[in-house]
Amino acid sequence: MKWLLEGDPAIRYQTLRDLTDASKEEIENECKKIERKGWGLSYLEKANSSGGWALQYYQPKWISTHYTLLELKNLGIVPGYPIISKGLDQAFALPVGLDGGLNIGVTIQYSDVCVNGMILNFASYFQCNEKNLISIVDFLLKTQMYDGGWNCRYCREGAKHSSLHTTICVLEGLHEFLKNSYTYEKKRIIKVMSDAHEFMMLHRLYKSDHTGEIINKKMTMLSYPSRWRYDVLRAMDYLRDAGVKYDARMDDTVKLILSKRRSDGTWPVQAKHAGKVHFDMEKTGGPSRWNTLRVLRILKYYDINA
Repeated sequence: MKWLLEGDPAIRYQTLRDLTDASKEEIENECKKIERKGWGLSYLEKANSSGGWALQYYQPKWISTHYTLLELKNLGIVPGYPIISKGLDQAFALPVGLDGGLNIGVTIQYSDVCVNGMILNFASYFQCNEKNLISIVDFLLKTQMYDGGWNCRYCREGAKHSSLHTTICVLEGLHEFLKNSYTYEKKRIIKVMSDAHEFMMLHRLYKSDHTGEIINKKMTMLSYPSRWRYDVLRAMDYLRDAGVKYDARMDDTVKLILSKRRSDGTWPVQAKHAGKVHFDMEKTGGPSRWNTLRVLRILKYYDINA
């Protein structure tokens, strides 16, 4: 706990909020520091004069307006910062695809499901007007697949099965939408989320539902930031935040995560997703406050002794 509280304001804020009995005032005061120092300030200072980040809304990827807004949301920065509002304007200025979603493509006429899930995620957190979010919600509800999940290749390559990568991006968006008291299609959203949770459980969060083999070894590696990519720690942290009850089909994932604990009691950053970044919050291979914080709050929420 002492080590976590020596970290960036974003780490201290979430540690106080999720792992301690700190007062509401103490937690809120720490949250306000995110925009004034550390990683939060560094992201804000990277904004350009037009009110976004990098060259275009989605390019270059990890330093674009899109992914910067996602990371500011994940830090827990207080909504309402002017630069963030300008970045959100860029998101909602995207053209609408043939399928009704916001479309980042130049030559592709269909919208990316992952991208729309992420936009709904940070736009809901930053408390955008509900009318701006309705078309995204409609698009995501419409593109849910028969098995309960989503796949960003649903319209381009004849996808027949959902993707965990896409499903987690959509679930985080729908959850954030409900979490911030939006009411549009609430009952239907709750139902589709429940179906998607069952899709994840059928795969024990990272295994083939047919063979029991690991779907992709990268899903078992702990990374942060996650970007659009799925991994077991991101999945468990989402399920915790969404209030999903413990399921025995989580057992393999919990054992896997616990097996990655270092001798000093922390968890490492095991993987970094290639691409240009504004800066590295943590070094790959070393102890990670982000991953340690997330594991500890999962263990606390599910009352797991480890």
